[in-house]
Amino acid sequence: MKLPRRRFLHLAASAAALPIVPRSGWTQTYPTRPVRWINPAAPGGSYDIISRLCCQGLSDRLGQQFIIENRTGGGGNVGTEAVVHAPPDGYTLLLVSVTNAVNASLYQKLNFDFVRDIAPVASIASVPNVMTVHPSIPVATVPEFIAYAKANAGKINMGSGGIGSPAHMSGELFKMLTGVNLVHVPYRGGGPANIDLLAGQVQVMFGTLPQSIEYIRAGKVRALAVTTATRSLALPDVPPMSDFLPGYETSGWTGIGAPRNTPAQIIDKLNAAINSLLADRTIVARFADLGLAPLADSPADFARLIADDVEKWAKVIRVANIRME
Repeated sequence: MKLPRRRFLHLAASAAALPIVPRSGWTQTYPTRPVRWINPAAPGGSYDIISRLCCQGLSDRLGQQFIIENRTGGGGNVGTEAVVHAPPDGYTLLLVSVTNAVNASLYQKLNFDFVRDIAPVASIASVPNVMTVHPSIPVATVPEFIAYAKANAGKINMGSGGIGSPAHMSGELFKMLTGVNLVHVPYRGGGPANIDLLAGQVQVMFGTLPQSIEYIRAGKVRALAVTTATRSLALPDVPPMSDFLPGYETSGWTGIGAPRNTPAQIIDKLNAAINSLLADRTIVARFADLGLAPLADSPADFARLIADDVEKWAKVIRVANIRME
């Protein structure tokens, strides 16, 4: 595909060819004041958990407060646009995720181009999804669910954190590979969707593991499969979806980005601080408990990850004919 390759060049340019400025002055002492960390997702979800862990760790390492600001709306585009238009000085950062890669194809009329206008800084974590069902659904395995869903076509509601969210895209890939008819019910964030799953208003979700795991452990929902290629250490008894649907894999990811033209010295300092945080034993243990895997990488490697997912989800969006309402 020509478009993803062109976009990868934009990403590589953002990550590896940022403006060269003298290693002196304010870039050398950065940060000298609090840093805004824009989370474009609703509070209470997995991205909120990751943001709190990272902001505390960065505050400790860099000597200034990293303050979380939730900017929801537009499937994450409101918060993203706020960072796009912020000064490129390192004092406004964006929690980026697979949702941004999805939105690059899902939305046709944005006021920005994510791969052009946001510079990749550092990846943070791989975020698995998990297929969960309400206890009222009489199935214990993925094959049983597929058979049940086909026998009850159009009668099973699938909740998600919104159109284009990781839960939605994981569910659409499942529908595409199995041919089942699930009714998508989008919410304003994974937290509200989980509440209605617990209440039985929706019957199935492909939510992120961090926001689902406590409900699974408490027996309030039933986990049928994780969406990673292998089992999760946090849920060792839950099989991967690929055991039943070869090739199915929908691991999400998170990281941080900055406005285009943020100086390379600031990008590098933030990347080093994030990678140091991800090597901390306390963070590694906390991530493992949540079902997350640290994802330490360079800005260029993070750019490549983003480009790969832009291409992958563009195909799913096209095949599933997903449109914004």
